Amino acid sequence: MKLGCIGDDFTGSSDLANTLAKQGMRTVQYCGIPSAPAAPEVEAGVIALKTRSIDPAEAVAQSLAALAWLEAQGCTQFFFKYCSTFDSTPEGNIGPVADALAEALGAEPVIVCPAFPGTGRSVYQGHLFVNDRLLSESGMENHPLTPMSDPDIRRWLAPQTKFAVGHVPAEAVFAGAGRITAELEAERAAGKRHIVVDALRDTDLIEIGRAAAGLRLVTGGSGVALGLPANFGCTPGTPDWAGQTGPALALSGSCSTATRAQVRHHSARHPAREVLAEEILEESITPGAVLDWALAAGGLPLVFSSAEPEVVAAVQARFGRDRAAAAIEAFFADLARQAVAAGFERIITAGGETSGAIVEGLDLEELAIGPEIDPGVPALRAGPRLVVALKSGNFGGEAFFEKAAGVLAG
Repeated sequence: MKLGCIGDDFTGSSDLANTLAKQGMRTVQYCGIPSAPAAPEVEAGVIALKTRSIDPAEAVAQSLAALAWLEAQGCTQFFFKYCSTFDSTPEGNIGPVADALAEALGAEPVIVCPAFPGTGRSVYQGHLFVNDRLLSESGMENHPLTPMSDPDIRRWLAPQTKFAVGHVPAEAVFAGAGRITAELEAERAAGKRHIVVDALRDTDLIEIGRAAAGLRLVTGGSGVALGLPANFGCTPGTPDWAGQTGPALALSGSCSTATRAQVRHHSARHPAREVLAEEILEESITPGAVLDWALAAGGLPLVFSSAEPEVVAAVQARFGRDRAAAAIEAFFADLARQAVAAGFERIITAGGETSGAIVEGLDLEELAIGPEIDPGVPALRAGPRLVVALKSGNFGGEAFFEKAAGVLAG
């Protein structure tokens, strides 16, 4: 194995695996830390953890354990993957995990670049944009677990890390890899360890990747990994794929702006059932009852709990944020488990926390990377008769659920 990657959630990890596979690296996504060595043909291993919203100390411990396994596979470079909207709170977890990995590897400087132009995420003057909006005006300010109220990545990261935060501006990035390398070194010499690097275009990411060739640790969204495979002699290619044509079920626990639009679009054209958070928390509805509905509905049924921000806030105020989130995740995990047992062969999920819960509920271990459905979302083979799509909340076009079902069918 050449490149070892650690993702802080399951959807983001599949996003990264998709990027690496498209650039020609033989890539496998592991759901948690494997108990056995990697197959010898694997060039990039992506360990998907569920650490984005947990206690920082536990996130650090899990990430270091993942690092130890990847080091044992012979990796020479490491990548810490977080969301392209830098999802975190002022207390972590991005900073603490990046600190721990950097210290364990003796890595400096460390690139920090959440940019993903293919999905509208760009970094300019250290500020993160979603399309033409600052991150704090994109809807992410209403995220139920990690509300992003400040678009300045330098300012948001600073209280999370014990190291000084630097910056490589767009002007230097536009000048190419040589200038980026010089700027990184100048920031390191000035005592800055974590360096936020601007990026507005895929060509910027390629140049950043070239500049990262000699670095032990890179951190960011999947976009900045675009330029890494070439450093290992890989060339772009198309993954082999054979889909499944059995029944499909879409499950959404995301409350993002994009997912709510996708839910509205799908509900107007296909069977859809909303599951209210109150129903789950008061146990007035069961996964078995919802599965019975999905089996009878036919077509491409969607089960969703994707409420507007004010509804989410009211639920959290009544039941508590952590209790509400845990109950919804457990409900969808149980529903997915029962659905697969009942014969569903294509499972489509929306939302990072929801997807992570479903992967754990299905006890998946390895995911083979298939073709891209939408930017950042690949088709994934999870077993002999099971394929899945794990979508981050704000990813995908309006007709994502339909499109995903088609790609998963091959």
